[in-house]
Amino acid sequence: EDGIRDIGVTGVQTCALPIYVSEMTTTIKQLKDFEGQEVTLNGWVYNIRSIGKIWFLILRDGTGLVQCVVVKAETDEAIFNLESELTQESSVTVTGMVRAEPRSVGGFELGVTNIEVHQIAEEYPISHKEHGTDFLMNNRHLWLRSKNQNAILRVRHQVIKATRDFFDDNGFTLMDSPILTGNSVEGTSTLFELEYFDRSAYLTQSGQLYGEASAMAFGNIYVFGPTFRAEKSKTRRHLTEFWMVEPEMAYCDLDENMTWAEKYVSYVVQWCLEHCKEELKILERDTSGLEKVVPPFPRITYDEAAKILQEKGTDFTYGSDFGGTDETIISEQFDRPVMIHRWPAEIKAFYMKRDVNNDNLALGVDMIAPEGYGEIIGGGQREDDHDLLLGRIKEHKLPVEPLQWYLDLRKYGSVPHSGFGLGIERTVGWITGVKHIRETIPYPRTMYRID
Repeated sequence: EDGIRDIGVTGVQTCALPIYVSEMTTTIKQLKDFEGQEVTLNGWVYNIRSIGKIWFLILRDGTGLVQCVVVKAETDEAIFNLESELTQESSVTVTGMVRAEPRSVGGFELGVTNIEVHQIAEEYPISHKEHGTDFLMNNRHLWLRSKNQNAILRVRHQVIKATRDFFDDNGFTLMDSPILTGNSVEGTSTLFELEYFDRSAYLTQSGQLYGEASAMAFGNIYVFGPTFRAEKSKTRRHLTEFWMVEPEMAYCDLDENMTWAEKYVSYVVQWCLEHCKEELKILERDTSGLEKVVPPFPRITYDEAAKILQEKGTDFTYGSDFGGTDETIISEQFDRPVMIHRWPAEIKAFYMKRDVNNDNLALGVDMIAPEGYGEIIGGGQREDDHDLLLGRIKEHKLPVEPLQWYLDLRKYGSVPHSGFGLGIERTVGWITGVKHIRETIPYPRTMYRID
């Protein structure tokens, strides 16, 4: 009815490509295909425990964990005696028979016939005991090996895969926008400035402006890459470097833009529920709320959202942006993400189109995730009139010359167009249930951390 092809998780058509498996080795994730056969696994020692003439090596290989059973009567003495030599994170190659074991992680275990040792690791800094956040972040390069961190970043991988699949399968063209730019997008106060030969340049805050130019050439496009905000924020929701996907659609108004947003977010969530069951189980994520993330999402105006806050007795001031607490209170009124549209124009960017019925309102939209995870999408309809856009640039005291190319888009075949940006890290945080955004990206950059 809305003209958008709804691709269900089970309805995606893919080309069946062969999975490469070495003649000598396989992976833990693939063990289900080798029950009753002898296989070889490359990996690292995750843990060891013993019960007399049997000891258990818990092996990790990056795809999962498996219990390897070493029985004295089934291996030679040198292999059996490795129990006292191996340390956590020692690198090994293990050969053995795959057998079903419902009590083991993944439902299978390995009956060991041989272990080849590549290196005995030194005492591992990150053991199974508790550590403080600063210690763990200083050892992020090692912390990634832990079960929970591994699970979080595997979900991130699936969020990104689902993102690309959704837009690729719905006729969008990927357009890479530059990371180095000569002008700001969101505002000069959050720019990282650097020297660029004989002039200044900035790390991009968003690929949107270039995305708009691309949409005028290709119709529906998406930009996907890292973005940078010099925000002096220490909250659990902010990073200075994060990844954002930004679709932009020609001949698209605000309502259709919101439809794209809800279908996309629903697709990603349902994909992760289907393909990240083991990871979400490891993270002990209650998925009952995620299962409700299906269209349609509630759509309320800024005024309606402000009324909710007023009725809840908050000290929110009408005309201001919503803070983290405000977003949480609003989201608690709904069982799935809520979209807030038609905002006071003075708090939105210069490129936002105004409501034809009220010039004080901008046709912007924010999507707020449930459970206190805040804004995951910001977007709206863009101003497509040259003279109005030029006036807004001047009102915001922005230099016209660096944006002349952007104004050109309104001189040569201007059309109504819209788009939005979704932050990958906040979305991963919401899906996984992680409380701090720093765990949703391999190597986080924050106000106080660049190493």
